[in-house]
Amino acid sequence: MHCSWLILIVSLPTQNAAGRMRVWRALKALGCVVLRDGVYLLPQRAEFRQTLQLQAEEVIAGGGNAHVLSLNSEDQAQQTIFEGLFDRSNDYAKLVMDIQQAADSNVLPEDRVKLQKQTNRLRKEFEAIALVDFFPDAAQEQTASALEDLEQVVNEHLAPDEPHAVQRRIKRLQLDDYQGKVWATRQRPWIDRLASAWLIHRFIDPTARFIWLTTPDACPDEALGFDFDGAVFTHVGVKVTFEVLLLSFGLTKDAALNRLGALVHYLDVGGIPVLEASGLETLISGMRQRWHNDDELLTETEKVFEAFYQAFSGNDS
Repeated sequence: MHCSWLILIVSLPTQNAAGRMRVWRALKALGCVVLRDGVYLLPQRAEFRQTLQLQAEEVIAGGGNAHVLSLNSEDQAQQTIFEGLFDRSNDYAKLVMDIQQAADSNVLPEDRVKLQKQTNRLRKEFEAIALVDFFPDAAQEQTASALEDLEQVVNEHLAPDEPHAVQRRIKRLQLDDYQGKVWATRQRPWIDRLASAWLIHRFIDPTARFIWLTTPDACPDEALGFDFDGAVFTHVGVKVTFEVLLLSFGLTKDAALNRLGALVHYLDVGGIPVLEASGLETLISGMRQRWHNDDELLTETEKVFEAFYQAFSGNDS
């Protein structure tokens, strides 16, 4: 059975130029394809139908006519043609060129902040394209990889203490062997370290104690280090520390934790965009400015991660 499609047909009075421009901008931001003047195409999705219906109501309120219709592809050939209309490969190709240009630039100490801002802008551009890439293919994956490589270079310049991924097998561990332990990570924790500490406290070692290291070399022999080079738990392959802990302690069957893992991964090292990333990043950034004591920061951010976990679990209680 072929994918269903949504079509919006609109007609506005010629004199209502402001209304026409408002509708056009809204539909462009939504990722609509223009089949002809006043006829717009989108894949069949509930949220798209609702948005198109709102646009139709606005057109009608402005003295025009509008209809939202559903249809199915007649055959695979037509399906392929319609999907091809949403091809974003040219957008990705241009973005990859910009990413490569940024990666090839010589990073002087005074240019690091500028490069960080440029990388953030490129990330936002990628997210904007991916948001309307309804039929992603290798182009999205290749662009995400190029951007992730750039972000890794920038992080190495701006945060040289961030862990470098190692290649090793992630062993399955027993929870009983990791109770009442002292866990250590670098001070002034960011997303991966904070989320990992919450995960440890919540699912691995409820009586865990945390110490915050000025340098990784200061880690006591008896402590379980995490998220720094040489730590017991750190980045392995493409997985960030949070994801390594999930695998190590057999927690990957929990879908909500996996969603959190994807969120932490994206905010820590980049990759495929996650819808909730911007909100979590803003919250944690503000909390780091509010709480300068790392114990207090962890106490407060644990509430945030718990709230995300509950939301992802669909639990009302």
